[in-house]
Amino acid sequence: MPVQSIVLRVLGLFVAASALSFSAAASADPPSRVARLGYASGTVSFSAAGEDEWSQATLNLPLTIGDRLWVEDVARAELQDGGAVIRLHGGTGISVLNLDDGITQLQLTQGSLNLRVRRLAPNQVVEVDTPQLALTLRQRGDYRIAVDPDGNVTDVIVRSGQAEVSGPGAAYIIDAQQRYRFRGNDLRDNEFLAAPRPDEFDRWAGERDRAFDNSASARYVSPDVIGYQDLDANGVWRVDAIYGNVWYPNQVGPDWAPYRDGHWTWIAPWGWTWVDDASWGFAVSHYGRWANLGSRWAWVPGPVRTSAYYAPALVAFVGGDNFRLTVASGNVGGIGWFPLAPREVYRPSYVASRRYFENINRSNTVISTAVINNSYNTRDRDDRDYANRRIPGAVIAVPRNTFINSQHVSGAAVRMPPEMLGRAPLVAAPQVAPDERRRGAAAPAANLPPPRAFEQPAVTRGLPQGHVPALRRDAPLVMQSSVPTPVAVPAVEPHARPQGRDNGSQRPLVNVAPASSPPAQALPPPQGRPQPQFQPQPRVQPVPPVQPQAQPQVQPQPRVQPAPPVQPQAQPQAQPQPQPRVQPAPPVQPPAQPQVQPQPLQRPHPSETKAVVPQVATPQAVAPVPPARPPESRAPAAAPKAPVPAPAAVHAGPKDEQKDAKAPPAEGRSKEPEDGRDGPRRQDDRRKQAN
Repeated sequence: MPVQSIVLRVLGLFVAASALSFSAAASADPPSRVARLGYASGTVSFSAAGEDEWSQATLNLPLTIGDRLWVEDVARAELQDGGAVIRLHGGTGISVLNLDDGITQLQLTQGSLNLRVRRLAPNQVVEVDTPQLALTLRQRGDYRIAVDPDGNVTDVIVRSGQAEVSGPGAAYIIDAQQRYRFRGNDLRDNEFLAAPRPDEFDRWAGERDRAFDNSASARYVSPDVIGYQDLDANGVWRVDAIYGNVWYPNQVGPDWAPYRDGHWTWIAPWGWTWVDDASWGFAVSHYGRWANLGSRWAWVPGPVRTSAYYAPALVAFVGGDNFRLTVASGNVGGIGWFPLAPREVYRPSYVASRRYFENINRSNTVISTAVINNSYNTRDRDDRDYANRRIPGAVIAVPRNTFINSQHVSGAAVRMPPEMLGRAPLVAAPQVAPDERRRGAAAPAANLPPPRAFEQPAVTRGLPQGHVPALRRDAPLVMQSSVPTPVAVPAVEPHARPQGRDNGSQRPLVNVAPASSPPAQALPPPQGRPQPQFQPQPRVQPVPPVQPQAQPQVQPQPRVQPAPPVQPQAQPQAQPQPQPRVQPAPPVQPPAQPQVQPQPLQRPHPSETKAVVPQVATPQAVAPVPPARPPESRAPAAAPKAPVPAPAAVHAGPKDEQKDAKAPPAEGRSKEPEDGRDGPRRQDDRRKQAN
């Protein structure tokens, strides 16, 4: 037993250590998606994470945690993250607080944005944080959020779907076709307004949405592929006998090759990332593979029913310390690359787990598990025979300075002879550091955002799990109090950025809503009073709890209903108690009855008693009256008791009743026979007279 116990403990420790190592490796994985600048009209400025400098934003620029965008007054921009599309109106500034597999979290400091949530996985959420509230979206719909330049008012319009707004000590639900305005730092200072008609900005957003909804390319690619809708107008889909559905670009020259028109830039945590110049170049540069079919390049997408993983560039690099290029100025160090072909393994140059290594390859091409395992186990060396390396014009090389300084490749590309390509070694990634201004040329001073554009604080629902805010040393940290008030957290980078990130710049504070905020309450729009109606809504909502209290008040009424059983209650029981027992008391006075002895008078008494009995039985309230008149009420009441032992009177009753029906009143009948024995004398007198 001790030996078995020791073995089990050792196995348990081994499993725990393996789980911890796997969890640590998985936590180091970069996000599987980014946000793409898919449209820019006018002047759009960009500031990379951890930097204070602003540069001109370029199309197809990938955005990730910590990046910022500023849109001039007459400009427009569009961000795409796969499941949602964010369109920015002129005079709008946003920051990317968090962007990973589970959340898209943006900070809107001022301006207006139109947000279309097209698709959300069960564990995904979209959040927009403003100075007044944190707007959380968990379902598809169309939303409009606006913040005034001073950061004092936030307008929320839900055209379709449902939104949840949270703030210090309060949370509410806004349904479709509703508009609310929030002021100050308290959600209770709000106003319900009529939803306005779509303006020109909304109509432009609707036209862009129809391009997504009616895209023919959607049937050939995974829905997670960003930018697939731009393939419709810039190429054609064909069916290849080997690879199935492939896409051919139709606006390229005969010497064109993938990854030639664009530039390289450094984006942490992926490192060197390709930014294509073509409007349709994002999807074909970061997903799928390229194949040369009949001297023509065709893009082969990954499996349709697989969640697509974003890659910085699906290429293999050629170079090394001894890799030299001949240019006009002489021999210089160079860097080359070529696109990966279908069924070839992509080897990330950044830190990633085995699971990530497998997912990023399986989601972008059809490849066997054996090939993936073999490549992962031998990732320290690369002696594979790549298909596109032998294609003329596929390998593109530029001087090292062009690569480092993020300059355009097409004008500096050097065609490499075939014999040089055979001798050039393969490398995982260029071993060069990025330039200080690595993500674009500096923007003119006139295009910089206003000084206060990104200084407004924002309310957030809290930091997602696994993310720790990077705190500035020169920023004060306000400790959380026990009351439900916001907590000021220095947010140089509201969520921890993966490796390779610069955390030295100054950024505004971000108010984090405490976890003790009450659950969201549904706020139906008030009816009949459009302006002030929403203000009483938080007070009206407690009314539903009062309604259950009103129901218990209705329930006691069934308890009052037992009173009806009391209605038949004592009336039937009171009938026999006072009257029958009070009436037997007169039988003590029989001497008065023999003196009267009106036997015929006993016969009408049954009829009288029949009439008297219902009078006594029905109105019990009359029962107290007979004691006021004892001679009249007791005599008829005692009469029925006396004739009971006289059966003769009962026998003669029917005949006499018939005579009484035709007889005159009782006064005439009382003068007829005085005694029953006088009858024979009269008969004898009649016989004598007859003789």
